[in-house]
Amino acid sequence: MDLLNLSASLDNFFWGKVMIYLCLAAGIYFSVLMRFPQVRLIKDMVKNLFATKSSDEGVSSFQGFAMALGGRVGTGNITGVASAIFFGGPGAVFWMWAIAFLGAGSAYIEAALAQVWKQEIHGEYRGGPAYYIEKGLGSRSLGMAFAVLTLVSCGLLLPGIQSNSFATAAKGAFGIEPIFVAIVFSGLLGYIVFGGGKRIAKVAGMIVPFMAVAYVALAVIILAVNFTKVPYVFGLIFSSAFNMNAVYGAVFGLAISWGVKRGIFSNEAGQGT
Repeated sequence: MDLLNLSASLDNFFWGKVMIYLCLAAGIYFSVLMRFPQVRLIKDMVKNLFATKSSDEGVSSFQGFAMALGGRVGTGNITGVASAIFFGGPGAVFWMWAIAFLGAGSAYIEAALAQVWKQEIHGEYRGGPAYYIEKGLGSRSLGMAFAVLTLVSCGLLLPGIQSNSFATAAKGAFGIEPIFVAIVFSGLLGYIVFGGGKRIAKVAGMIVPFMAVAYVALAVIILAVNFTKVPYVFGLIFSSAFNMNAVYGAVFGLAISWGVKRGIFSNEAGQGT
């Protein structure tokens, strides 16, 4: 079994109905519990974005924001959305919006717990689910298991998805062999990662703003060029998202399933990353 088939098998095993509805329920629960911080704290978010500077112990607010945004704006926002629509229909877009909004509540809890249980190691702060599972829940074995699985996921599987998408595009557009893309990506990734958290934050702070602006600008251009079709598309999205008649019953389930799955892949809410 090759890596692609293995990933597909694991995806089908873990991404059952229980996990999909659990992600939605967790987003609702944490959003209500924290009084919808994704709306209530917008003013504070903007105010504090440029408020702090980096120090010897950590990174600035903007660098932290750039690192988080760098993990959310990418292949998942392009190929992820396309695959969600292909398999789940237009209604999947609505459920991607829903999990993006509700998932912000889960992401807020993740970030807060990471700050509470972070530790200073070798002059840099380290934190995340592995730390607050061990310290907060008192389960070192579960924390270690999460760390190992995250290492495999973020160190092997996720970079492979990103680089494979880029290599496929480069091959189709310019005829560049994937091996050359792999060499360049591996070299750049190694240089950045082995430079530690400070280098990752610095590179993200330089690259992500341009990447985000380009992504939003491209989306605006597409909407502007096709503005006459926007009302029809919105109507199709909402009608497909809630169509419960006998003909579209299965499509409704697929819309929720693929919308949530690709939404989580895009915004990483609940993943601890």
